[in-house]
Amino acid sequence: MLRKIRFILLPFAWLYSIILTLRNKLYDWGWKKSYHPEVFTLCVGNLSMGGTGKSPAIEYLIKKLHNTYKIASLSRGYKRKSEGFKEVFESAEVAEVGDEPLQFKRKFPKIKVAVDEHRAHGIKQLNQQYQLDCILLDDAFQHRKVQPHFSVLLSVYDDLYVDDFVLPAGNLREPKSGAHRANVIVITKCPLNLSAEEQKKIEQKIQPKSHQSIFFAGIDYERNIFSNSKEIPLSKFDNFTLVTGIANPKPLINHLDTLQKNYLHLKFPDHHPFSLKEIEGLKKEKLILTTEKDFVRLKDFLSADQLFYLPIEMKLLNKEEDFHQLVLNSIQEYYEH
Repeated sequence: MLRKIRFILLPFAWLYSIILTLRNKLYDWGWKKSYHPEVFTLCVGNLSMGGTGKSPAIEYLIKKLHNTYKIASLSRGYKRKSEGFKEVFESAEVAEVGDEPLQFKRKFPKIKVAVDEHRAHGIKQLNQQYQLDCILLDDAFQHRKVQPHFSVLLSVYDDLYVDDFVLPAGNLREPKSGAHRANVIVITKCPLNLSAEEQKKIEQKIQPKSHQSIFFAGIDYERNIFSNSKEIPLSKFDNFTLVTGIANPKPLINHLDTLQKNYLHLKFPDHHPFSLKEIEGLKKEKLILTTEKDFVRLKDFLSADQLFYLPIEMKLLNKEEDFHQLVLNSIQEYYEH
């Protein structure tokens, strides 16, 4: 049935693909202007609709860079109720700045975090105020109005962009050819024991350009879970309700199933704004485990004895130093020239 629907939608996908390809060419040829920031900008994004692991990738880069450079993170603030440029402070509300930017700020309070749907304006505001060395652009791969100095493209291990179609027949935001703009392609959510042979097969399937490097990353889950006031081993946590409002909860579900946990899963859409009725329903649950992003949205409504989150990290399977050095060299070379 899904194949039939996809086949029916293919003409619309082809038309959309032509429009997007023309748009990209206009930027590539310089007929549509892009802003070239004075501060080094590093873009993290994808070709697919959500769920590729952008937040763990941004956090990974923050950890690698914040001790060496003065950095900031800039997002559009997806589903926030405010508009324009806003700096994110730890005391901010999710509705004001979005869940992921608030998560970044609370996790890394010493870095600057801001939201602005107009990325060029946001970059200028941040750099004028703080004279930064590097700005991480969250989910900005399709935002051609800014020309980043370095781009990291993410694609999920079991849902590679090369196997997909453009919307509405598939889940791609733009044609696969757009991948050529990336300096680095990271295959995310890989099994941590992914063999070198399978990595090679995926690399051959993607066929990177000569200027591109491919890396493979998995999800590393912490052994402990956290609430507003306590930390306990996940091994001692059982018979709970799992609440997710993320694009792809499958890796988390697989992890919990591997640990043979007993739980009921309540699945909500990505970035879901929990209603008062839904929160009242959650208050009736004895124990709740959620993601770090969902925790930011729920923690003010549920008790610290009830609500816990499981932190995750992006973990490169190999060549971690190569990845780190590639980013550092790009920043250094930019300022040397």
